Amino acid sequence: MRIIATAGHVDHGKSTLIRRLTGINPDRWIEEQERGLTIDLGFAHMQLPTGENIAFIDVPGHTKFIGNMLAGVGGINACILVVDGHEGWKPQTEEHLRIMQLVGVTHGIIALTKIDLCDADDRELAMMDIADHVAETFLQDAPILQLSATTGEGLDDFIFALDALAITSNPSIDHQRPRLFIDRVFAAKGSGTVVTGTLTDGSFAIGDNVLITPSGREAKIRGIQTLGQAVEMIEPGHRVALNLSGIDHSEIIRGNVVIHENNWHLSDRVDASLQVLDSLKHVVSRRGAFTVHVGSDEIPTRVRVLGPESIAPGHEGLVRLHLSRAVPLLPGDRYVLRESGRSETVGGGEILDIAPKLPASRARPSRSVDRVVNEHSWITASSLSLLTGEKREAQLGEWIVDPDVLATTIAAIESQITKSGDSGIDLLEFNERERLVVATLPQVSIVHGRVTLVGVHDPLLDHPIIEQLKSDGCAPRSPFGITPPELRRLAKAGLIFEREGEWFHVSALETARTIASQLLHNNPEGFTMSQFREALGVTRKHAVPLAGELDARAMTRRRGDVRIAGPKL
Repeated sequence: MRIIATAGHVDHGKSTLIRRLTGINPDRWIEEQERGLTIDLGFAHMQLPTGENIAFIDVPGHTKFIGNMLAGVGGINACILVVDGHEGWKPQTEEHLRIMQLVGVTHGIIALTKIDLCDADDRELAMMDIADHVAETFLQDAPILQLSATTGEGLDDFIFALDALAITSNPSIDHQRPRLFIDRVFAAKGSGTVVTGTLTDGSFAIGDNVLITPSGREAKIRGIQTLGQAVEMIEPGHRVALNLSGIDHSEIIRGNVVIHENNWHLSDRVDASLQVLDSLKHVVSRRGAFTVHVGSDEIPTRVRVLGPESIAPGHEGLVRLHLSRAVPLLPGDRYVLRESGRSETVGGGEILDIAPKLPASRARPSRSVDRVVNEHSWITASSLSLLTGEKREAQLGEWIVDPDVLATTIAAIESQITKSGDSGIDLLEFNERERLVVATLPQVSIVHGRVTLVGVHDPLLDHPIIEQLKSDGCAPRSPFGITPPELRRLAKAGLIFEREGEWFHVSALETARTIASQLLHNNPEGFTMSQFREALGVTRKHAVPLAGELDARAMTRRRGDVRIAGPKL
């Protein structure tokens, strides 16, 4: 399916054309029908001769309703620019064309309407005028179709052009995480809450649990329709109606977004490009009351120009946008910037960074994923996907690391290990990230928790005291022929341990744990120190420190005069 929006000045025949093509009146309100004036968004659809389905979004042309117009052009594939053959090019024609360009539309056709009221000279002049205005825009090579929705003249050629437009316009991108900017919400009799919008970025299915932002309310999809037909699931690039349970229609407004929880980063501060319109009569700076239009939302915003103080008309620059509420966004999303005080369209551009890390004075945003990795130094693969929309394989555990940062980390680790000499470094002296790096280094060896260079062996690890303590079991003799610092090094290596002045081989702890487990199997209410000592076959001199070590390692817990099972038994 392709989604096509109308554009053009008020009363140039947009709604009449859609009604003639589809048989559906896009003006839903009684007031619209009585006044012959489109106030809000209208929707219709048709099947082209080739079998392709297209959905129309009919936007209001009056300048008073530009906010409603902007709510309808997010996520569209192409546009129909409508120009009255008698009145010709008008101010809203120009503004709508510029808005379409700002939101990233790249395909469209032009309808010269009401030709039944024009003579041949009027038509020719109108065609030339339109060609001048669309020069150097995305419509400069678009066909201009002359037609009359009243008499039907030119409609066959127009439908043929629509077919070609549907084939050549860009399909919607599937990021495999759906997002529906709501442009209409109502309560349907017998069904409850219904929201409509243009689905982008992924698929929804009946039964999905969804989140409504920015309220954070949860709901469940109980029904899906597209083009008036019920479906089990829906893919991106469709006009969609979702029947939601678990939420009342009064809790949802236009501009809210339906997403899957934890699939999106909600941004209230973004960096973006800004193309200022040529027609603007002043520079753009931080002064002014601005609104950002993205999707179907209209968000009060503060603007900070990055770099220079301002951006002149007709020029492009970088800005930081401080949004008054958080929105699920991705780099590449298009937006339009309007100034509320002057009620004028300032310009628009592309979202580049949805979670700026650098201060505004240093920020130089771009769509580069490598830039994001560089600015974070270390970032998880899942976080990178949320922030950029691009999936990359993790390098170290769950992490993706900037190459320069990784090289610096490796050099620092190698220096520490080299300086440590034969004794090496306790692995636990490195932090979690450094340990991941250590595990990848081919030139290092990890033995008994000590990190050394390959080929370097600490002779202390072969000291006979280790074998002596092991053979002594749970009643070891006092160590001899070894200094206290050397004993502590062997303890750091995980070979022996000390408790209450007594030194044990680690195998003694395993024996004590097994005995404690057996005692608790026979005595679920707990065992006494006397029972523990007798089961081990040792005196209190060794039984007490072994019981203390079990307590310290959460294998047992003391309760009054007995010991019970600990969480790590």
